[in-house]
Amino acid sequence: MNTIRNKNKNGRPRKEAAEKKGYKVTLKMATEEYYSLKSKARLAGITRSEYIRDCIQSSVVKERLSSELMGQIRELSGMANNVNQLARKANAAGYGEAHRNCMDTTKGLDDIIKRIEDGC
Repeated sequence: MNTIRNKNKNGRPRKEAAEKKGYKVTLKMATEEYYSLKSKARLAGITRSEYIRDCIQSSVVKERLSSELMGQIRELSGMANNVNQLARKANAAGYGEAHRNCMDTTKGLDDIIKRIEDGC
């Protein structure tokens, strides 16, 4: 009996509760995705599980745009289209300065839309 106790004491130390991996997640992926994961983990010199855990820890997930914000983006896009149409008509009628002003306004609206989409 003493030999069994000594054998257990010299074994691998127990892990803390925080170090234990208590959850198993099953993941389905396409062949291309699987081989991409496999090669990236091998290049990093870690297991696929460790690679996925590292990706989870270091990734940033953007929240989806709310329906209200999507409506505002649609409205801004409509305004930009209207200004662009006015600029074309002004250019066709020979109002060069008005055309340039409209194009500048359109560019400003497009920049605002892009910032809203990128920021959310």
